[in-house]
Amino acid sequence: MAAESEKAFETASNRLNIINPAMPELIFATNNLHKLQEIQQAVGNKINILSLKDIGCDEDIPETSPTLEGNASLKSRYIYNQFQKNCFADDTGLEVEALNGRPGVHSARYAGPGHDHQKNIEKLLAELQGIVNRKARFRTVISLIMNGTEIIFEGIANGNISDHKHGDRGFGYDPIFIPDGYQKSFAEMDLDEKNIISHRGIALQKLMNYLKSFEQ
Repeated sequence: MAAESEKAFETASNRLNIINPAMPELIFATNNLHKLQEIQQAVGNKINILSLKDIGCDEDIPETSPTLEGNASLKSRYIYNQFQKNCFADDTGLEVEALNGRPGVHSARYAGPGHDHQKNIEKLLAELQGIVNRKARFRTVISLIMNGTEIIFEGIANGNISDHKHGDRGFGYDPIFIPDGYQKSFAEMDLDEKNIISHRGIALQKLMNYLKSFEQ
C-alpha cells in the first residue's frame, strides 16, 4: 500500500478507532467530524469511510446550487474528478412548514457566513416565536459516484421544532428538532438510536443497501 494511503488509514483509525485496512474504501466529501462519526458508526466494519482530510484534500468545495440534490452532486463530482476514487457527498436541510420550507438549502449558514449552530438556532426560534405550527422535516440527499456513475439517495425525518433547546449531543439544529413519535430531541439521543430514524441514517441505509449489490 502506498505511503499516502497508509497515512490516510492511520488518520481515520486514530479518529474513529474502527478503520481496517482490509476493508474497501469510500470517500465522504466532508471534514465534519460529527457527520463522519455518525456515518462510520452506522456502516460499522463494512467500509472504511475516509474524509477529505484523509485524502489530503483541503479545498473549499463550492455549494452554489439552489437545491440539496445539486449541492451533493457538486461535491461528489468534484472529488471524483480530482481523485478518481469512489466517493459520496451529502447535503442536508431543515425545512420548516410555517416558514415555507426555510431554512432549507441555507440551513448551515442561516444566520450568516460560517457554520454557527447557536446563531442559526436563535434566528430560527425568533422567526417561529408565537407561531403554533411547528411542523418541520430534516431532509438529507446523498450523491454517490461509483466508477463514474452517480446515484442519488434521499432520507427524510418528520418532526416538530421545540421552543427551546433540549440535550447536548448531535450538532446543528438537533437540540430543537423533536422527531415524530418521540418526546426528546435528536440531541438527547445516542448515535445508535438517532441513526435508525434520522434523515441521514435513512439515506445512508439506502446507500448501504445499494452497495450490498456489489458484494460477492
